[in-house]
Amino acid sequence: MDSEAVHGSLSLDAGPGRRIPEAEPGLVERWRSGKGELVELLAQVRERCGGVAAFRLGPSPTVLVTAPSAVQHVLARYPERYVKRSHRARLLVGDGVLAATGTAWKRQRRLLQSQFTGIGMRRYEQRITAAARTTAERWAGYARTGQSLDVGREMRRFALDAIWRSLTGHALDDATERELDAVAAVATALPTLPADVSAARDAVAGDLARIDAVAGHAIEAARNGAPGPEGPGLLRVLTDAGAEHPEYTDQLIRDELVTLLAAGHETTATTLTWLYLLLDRYPDARGQALAAGDEGSPQRRQALQALVHETLRLYPSAWILPRHAAEDGLLAGHTVEAGTDLLVCPYLTHRDPELWPEPERFDPRRFVTPGGRPTHPGAYFPFGIGPRACLGVQFALRESTVLLEHLLPVHTLTFSETPAKAAYGITVRPDGPAVATLVE
Repeated sequence: MDSEAVHGSLSLDAGPGRRIPEAEPGLVERWRSGKGELVELLAQVRERCGGVAAFRLGPSPTVLVTAPSAVQHVLARYPERYVKRSHRARLLVGDGVLAATGTAWKRQRRLLQSQFTGIGMRRYEQRITAAARTTAERWAGYARTGQSLDVGREMRRFALDAIWRSLTGHALDDATERELDAVAAVATALPTLPADVSAARDAVAGDLARIDAVAGHAIEAARNGAPGPEGPGLLRVLTDAGAEHPEYTDQLIRDELVTLLAAGHETTATTLTWLYLLLDRYPDARGQALAAGDEGSPQRRQALQALVHETLRLYPSAWILPRHAAEDGLLAGHTVEAGTDLLVCPYLTHRDPELWPEPERFDPRRFVTPGGRPTHPGAYFPFGIGPRACLGVQFALRESTVLLEHLLPVHTLTFSETPAKAAYGITVRPDGPAVATLVE
């Protein structure tokens, strides 16, 4: 489906600007009084005002961006005009590449980028597979004993093992896992922490100290040339940079390490948890994927990747992408003044019925059927698009697919407890445990 035809040909940066359609104040007031999720307000604004729309939570308007061409305009075509300001996760990741800006961000991204494409990814293939095998062995034990498991916890354990092996060359041990639980604890707490930076830091000081201790030990081991059993990891790249470039201080290396830990496991774990919850509701999707080809075949792998992509459509890794207009400009023919805040929302774009027929339905065939999905890059962007798109896209897709290759043909899950709703924080995650037993 051609999303341009659906939404019309948008004049994005030419001609006299028009006023952005703005939601009526009563809509916002009703949302405030009902104490709903922000996504509920954004959905109403989009429905009433379209793919580029304004609303007011304070004295100045915020612009919601969901139309594919406008998404591409903001994220990919004019990233210097619509900039990323202080990231909500800065308390956790410091000046790591996720939160960095300007020339520092360009330098940090350039160092890491080669590690996550092409040859770089092949370095971590065996480590991802080893983490998947460890999870498969653990699940085989659960199946033999009938022991129940929390799917979310299991997926966090797998994804953390995969990124820890890739960073350090060591398999994740129980003690390190317990300490690194603090990463997820801080990430979950971020939306509810005080606005004052000092007060927020005090509220999670214990967890941050645990993270710093693990990071410090790992950095020292990498710097001393003590590779893990699987060889040196990505952390060695950072410590080597520290030896050559003074800007790579111990603090920045810590920040990059924690960024890679946080971004490299929480989003993948959340995606895999949602995937299994969706398969519980749509069990035919499992059979369709397994019937697509023999084990290890390109057809099977494509079908498993489609499961992941459809999950990411419904629950993108970053459900909202804030930007700030650094200068005046036009967006979809509308004037956007410098100083305006914008919210690009993949969650709503991915659920637009004009782009995705039956958008609430889990249907992985969209990603393997010719014409099954819109082709515009701004219609599907679970990891963002443009220069600030997630570095770890290929890593995340690869580890998700490898785990499914190990687990999906062997086990089905019977859930005894599932989350009642989603929680919209930095990621959109299941709000509660997903407890299940395994059936072989």
